Amino acid sequence: MGVTGVMTSRDQCIYEEAVALWDALFDEPPPAVVDGAELLQMITRKLGHPAYRRINSPFLRPSTITMPKRMTDHGADAV
Repeated sequence: MGVTGVMTSRDQCIYEEAVALWDALFDEPPPAVVDGAELLQMITRKLGHPAYRRINSPFLRPSTITMPKRMTDHGADAV
């Protein structure tokens, strides 16, 4: 939310999309006191990390394929 506490139309759209995603993924109502960005952050934390599969392609050299970055609470860290 902005400084005045009023959601802009962009913030409102993000919130509505986040609520729709929450409803599709979880069998409980979303928390009532969060904005869209916080709700998206909660969703991504609840989902955890997907399994990683190494890419195999005849068009890529092994030296051009990198491992995914490790996620921390503060963002991505280089591996």
